[in-house]
Formats: sequence, C-alpha cells, structure tokens
Amino acid sequence: MADHPTAMLLTVPPSSVAVVLDPGDDAIHTHTALAAHHPLSGRVTLHPGPGTTSETGLAHDLLAALGKPPLLPGRFPGGRQPAWQAATAWMTALPVTRLTVLRAHRLTARRAMRLLQLQALTGVHLTLVCHRPRLPAALHQALQTADYSLTADLEAARPHYYGTPITEPRPADEPAGPASRWLTLPALDRLVSYDSPRPCADLCTPLPIVWRHRPPPVPLPPRITQQAAHRLHAATAHPRLAAAVASALFTGASLQQLVTARPRDYDDTAATLALHDRARYTDGCATYPVPPWAGVFLRAAACFARLLSGEDQELLAAPGDRGHLLRVAETARLRPPQPPAARRKGPVGRVEWDWRERQEAERYEAMPARRVRPSRR
Repeated sequence: MADHPTAMLLTVPPSSVAVVLDPGDDAIHTHTALAAHHPLSGRVTLHPGPGTTSETGLAHDLLAALGKPPLLPGRFPGGRQPAWQAATAWMTALPVTRLTVLRAHRLTARRAMRLLQLQALTGVHLTLVCHRPRLPAALHQALQTADYSLTADLEAARPHYYGTPITEPRPADEPAGPASRWLTLPALDRLVSYDSPRPCADLCTPLPIVWRHRPPPVPLPPRITQQAAHRLHAATAHPRLAAAVASALFTGASLQQLVTARPRDYDDTAATLALHDRARYTDGCATYPVPPWAGVFLRAAACFARLLSGEDQELLAAPGDRGHLLRVAETARLRPPQPPAARRKGPVGRVEWDWRERQEAERYEAMPARRVRPSRR
C-alpha cells in the first residue's frame, strides 16, 4: 500500500465487516445483492470486473457503482490516478452506509486490504460475499487485521447484510447521465473572467460576502438546482472539479478566485466557503454561504484534498485546471448565456465561455474618450 499518500487505519471496528459464504455459488445471492443496490438509499453493491487484479481497476469499479465515470481527468504525480482517494472522498461525502462486494473470493490480498482501509476511513458497513464453501487464503490473510462476522445463512444475509431490495419504481428525479438539453446558468458568466486574485499566504478568516461590485448570483429554482447537481454527479468522478463547478454556481466566482480556496476555507458545520482576493480585484476576501445541495461536493473535495496532501492542497481547482473544468461543465451540459448567432466567434454548437468578457470589453471600447482640458497658466 506504499502508493497511498496517507496512512490508513488497518483495524476495523467490531461488526462493521461481514463475510457471507455462498458454497454453491447460488445465483440468488448475486441477484439479492444487486437488487439492493440503491446509492440514494445508502446502499452500494460492487460487482468487480472479471479478469483483472489491479487495485486501481477495483477503485474504478467502485466509482462506476457510485454512478460516476471511472477515469479522472488531469495529470497526476507519477502518472497514477488517485482513484482510491476519489472513491474514498465520495463514499465519505455521500450518504452511503452499506457496501456489498460480490465475488470476494477473487480478491487479492491487496485488493481486500484496500476495501478494509476504505471501510476504516468511511465507517461504512462492508459485506464481502465469498462464493466458495470457505475463505480463500488471500481473503483470510487480509481479514487478519479486522474483526468480522461470518455466515452462510442466506435468509439472515438478505435483510442484515444485503439490505432490502428496491421494488418500487425509482423516482423520476434520480441522478442519471447528463441530459442532452443544455442548462444555461448566468452564474457561470464569470468562470473565465480575467481577474487574477491570489491565495492568502497567512491564515485568513474573511467576513461574509458584501455584494458591492457585482450583484449576487440569482438563486436557482429547486428543479434546476436538482438537475444541475445530478448532472454534476454523473459528469465526473473528480471531487475537486465537481466542487469547483458547484461553487461557481452559488458564488458566481471566476476560476482565479476558486483556486484560492484551501481545505481550511470550507467549514462544513457552518456551511461556509471562503475565497480570497487580497488585491480586491472583485469582492476581496469573503465568506460565502454554501447551499445544502452543494455541501456534498464540498465535503468530497475537502476529503480528497486532505487524502492527497493535506491543508496546502487546492480545495477546488488548480490554476492549470481551466480546460478540465470547462469540459466537466460541458459534459454536464451546463453553460453560461450564449451570444446571438450573429455575434458568435466560434462554430455553431461550441460553448463560448467568454461572451460576457467580450461584451464588457466592447462597451469599454465604445465609451467616448474624455476630453482633456488645457491647463491655465
């Protein structure tokens, strides 16, 4: 586990890990576990892809089970995607209380340890379904670090370990893949603004935002808020980029403002986010209230940042993330207001992110030059 950047707990609280033995590889075990999969109800069933022993591959399977594309955009140190850190962050932030893993007899010792470490960090109840009459050596080795229960009773496993199957129709507003219709959101107007604030080097606790230089973003209607949040969840597994787009929607901030935030700038208890601007390009250093729908994105981003490298890691986006951030927004079909057809600079269908900036520049250029009065001698 040397590739993980932070030390993880290796002991697991009693009764938090269960092993279900399925000696006959009965299909009803698999069907029951898959029928109970319902992330919105806190239950996730992970069916690892066959033919691989990669630890990263297992993290990708878990992200897919959470309804997210498994690959994280961007470059990372050593070329290694922080897939486990992202999976851990989402499992921490989302209301997941139960994780059931099928085909656990195929897990390598290192893969099994990854799952036990995930359980230790998130507190989720972990059930490992072993479709064999006894524990294989690799799984037995990994479980030496954990207190676990063992059962081969399917009737007991159904309600206690797998959870109640979802039989009712799923709500129409459940998260799904990004819809084809764009959501045009004025709060994204400034995302590519050309201001250039820098993070505060010293500890800074800004006052609540006072909208002196620009109007506050118009609150989104509940239905639009729900659609935007669902689309963001499905558009990326990258906690920081998802949280950056979410933060832009309730702050109206530019990318340069968003990159000033560090994990300490998000207060989950007070539901506030601080952005910095020492030179007062826009609002100065200010604290913004975080709406409830955006809290899950900020919690995931804060956990992800701390797992990577602690308090000095960017909370939302890095300065070089501009292209990745815009692609995430476009994948979620979120965009700022667009210019009329006659004013477009690019081909039809391409999102123009700098339309507001161009409008302001054109208005400035159209202002008549001031007449300079000659001085009297």
